Amino acid sequence: MKKVALLLLLLVQLVSAQELALVRQDGKFGYITKTGDFAIQPKFKVAKNFSEGLAAAEENGKWGFIGPKGEWVIQPSFSDAKYFNSGICVVEKDKQWFYINKKGETLKMPASEKVFDFEEGVAFLKQNEKIGLINPKGDILLQPTYQVIKSFDEGFARVKLNDKWGIIDKTGKLVVNTEYDEIGNFFKNTTWARKGEVFGLVSANKFTAIEGVNKIWDFHTQDNTYAKKGDKIGFIDMKGNWIIEPKFDKVKAFSKNLAPVSEGKKWGYINLKGEYVVQPTYLDAEIFSPDGLAPVKEKEWGFINASGKLVIPANYQITAGGLAALFKKSDKGFINGLARVKSGKQWGFIKPDGSVLGGKWFENAELFQK
Repeated sequence: MKKVALLLLLLVQLVSAQELALVRQDGKFGYITKTGDFAIQPKFKVAKNFSEGLAAAEENGKWGFIGPKGEWVIQPSFSDAKYFNSGICVVEKDKQWFYINKKGETLKMPASEKVFDFEEGVAFLKQNEKIGLINPKGDILLQPTYQVIKSFDEGFARVKLNDKWGIIDKTGKLVVNTEYDEIGNFFKNTTWARKGEVFGLVSANKFTAIEGVNKIWDFHTQDNTYAKKGDKIGFIDMKGNWIIEPKFDKVKAFSKNLAPVSEGKKWGYINLKGEYVVQPTYLDAEIFSPDGLAPVKEKEWGFINASGKLVIPANYQITAGGLAALFKKSDKGFINGLARVKSGKQWGFIKPDGSVLGGKWFENAELFQK
């Protein structure tokens, strides 16, 4: 009996942990699995994607939350609802926004001029036009201090104080001093920044100018980023050294050691030596996904492999999805083995072999989420 109970528990955990995608069919919203089958049949007039095992859905003009089998976990009683993060969600009732837990219980939190979503285990707190941080227990991690705190990315956020920018971690500790006119994302203890008209990199809280540079972009996943000198763009390493001289009109980030670049109106891909691996023949191009495929545009979008072979014909439109803001690192194209694409007026998912998930197309489809 213990083995049976354990097996049932594991099955329940597997079901609750699977990713589901919100789709619309015949004007109703439902959810599909990664086999393309419906986990929840289309029955909602309005619904949102899953987050932390729950999805907001509307019934008779009220919002509640369903589980992965479509059952109501929190009964519809709210006039609006957002997404769960850190076990907490922001909801609206009687024209008031407040926090609830996964049982639907109202949580007591410090007074704030605005109720902010939790992200990465923290939420903003606004008092007297200043921003601080709280944790899911309602403890104040950082007293309202800053003019602005941007969204956290991998545990770090840009902050503005006295019209100067710096970076804090999730405890509120300053890791880059607020002394810059502009600042980038924090990547491996390094960021780009601007002081006056001078651009450079900040590493271990020390600014090093890069001569002649008039723009630097955020780091992505590799130990380099791109920068502009004059009218051309090249690539620098994390010490500010040019690894590929500025000679391109447009570029995008390196991924899988390949980067999309444009000279004139055509896009191709270069390696870390600046050599073309895929000649510039496309109207547009995106970075390679971890799956090893990259979207390229002819008249429509298709996908190439790392050798430049077009493995999925250019018959689609692509997008990162309506919830792109929730997934800061989401790339257009393949995400965990599936790409959300549009064919004609319908949406669906394609696999790396080009086949359509479940052979089905929908009126709308969102990214897969748990």
